[in-house]
Amino acid sequence: MLDDKDFIKSCDVPGPTKEAIRAIILYKSEVTSKDKVVDCGCGTGGITCEFSQRAGEVISIDTDPEAIDVTSKNLKKFGLGDNVTLINDNGSKALKNIKDIDIAIVGGSGRQLENILDIINENLNSKGRIIITAILVDTKVEAINKLKDLGYNPKIMEVNVSNGRVLDRGVLMISENPIAIITAKKR
Repeated sequence: MLDDKDFIKSCDVPGPTKEAIRAIILYKSEVTSKDKVVDCGCGTGGITCEFSQRAGEVISIDTDPEAIDVTSKNLKKFGLGDNVTLINDNGSKALKNIKDIDIAIVGGSGRQLENILDIINENLNSKGRIIITAILVDTKVEAINKLKDLGYNPKIMEVNVSNGRVLDRGVLMISENPIAIITAKKR
């Protein structure tokens, strides 16, 4: 796993997804070296970098040109990216051209989550997996309802990682942003 502190960050781009969360996402994805992975809403590229070390092909999409630039810089910093395609575009538009997806990760949807999930569902292969990370309660509900409408049996895990800092009088546990990880497999 890549260390959080080693990532290039930007004040204007979210991320990277925390290391513990990336580890859970990797585990839940059941990624193999043959998989085609799509990272929709890649931000600074934390998930892209981790999957590029394990998957056969990674396609990362973000509407923000700065996000694509920071992801590119992180890939270069870690000596990764030979199997990564970066797309600076709207997720719905870019996903229409990506067929036979093994794993789709949605970290950002630009308020187009239902449309994005429709397109992913059409382009996901028969054993494909969907992973959605969500911070807002509304996004969690929208994701679960849409996946159910599409015939999936979604599972949700709320994760709250706390790291400790040793003080003179004890250990202070500092909570990092809670996030839900929603997973679904094609039936």
